[in-house]
Amino acid sequence: MREERLTVVVDHAMGEGLVSVRAESELELDARLESVHEGILVTAEVDATAEGECGRCLIDIALPVQVEFQELFAYHSGEAIEYEVQDDHVDLESLIRDAVVLSLPFQPVCRPDCPGLDPETGLRLADHPELVTPEHRDPRWAALAGLQASEDNGTEHESGAAQQREER
Repeated sequence: MREERLTVVVDHAMGEGLVSVRAESELELDARLESVHEGILVTAEVDATAEGECGRCLIDIALPVQVEFQELFAYHSGEAIEYEVQDDHVDLESLIRDAVVLSLPFQPVCRPDCPGLDPETGLRLADHPELVTPEHRDPRWAALAGLQASEDNGTEHESGAAQQREER
């Protein structure tokens, strides 16, 4: 068994959405390589920082990225396998890239309750709460706005069912 802790400089950006781990940024890799009968078992944890912009208000953000993975690099056996030991080495680049890119959020936000931008002025609603009005609600939910919650909490139905069970 061998444990390695490395700091790796990213040569190409990882991800292409609103956030990505930029080229020339650093990845912290904590890897454990174990020799097993079938090959080399790699257990690793990767820490990085993804940079980009909020999907709602478009300000610059930086998000921590932490991923863990475990993969077996098999010795050459004549069969087609995805990860293989080559010349007593394992190539972790594609595995790290896949793990990091898949962990990036599709719609990153600066904070969970980010209200976004005002559709008329383009100002950030978080900076200008006076601009938040009922019209900013999602129009797809407008049909439900006129409905009122039922006052019935089901107690009559439940007590009737209980009464029927008692009669039996």
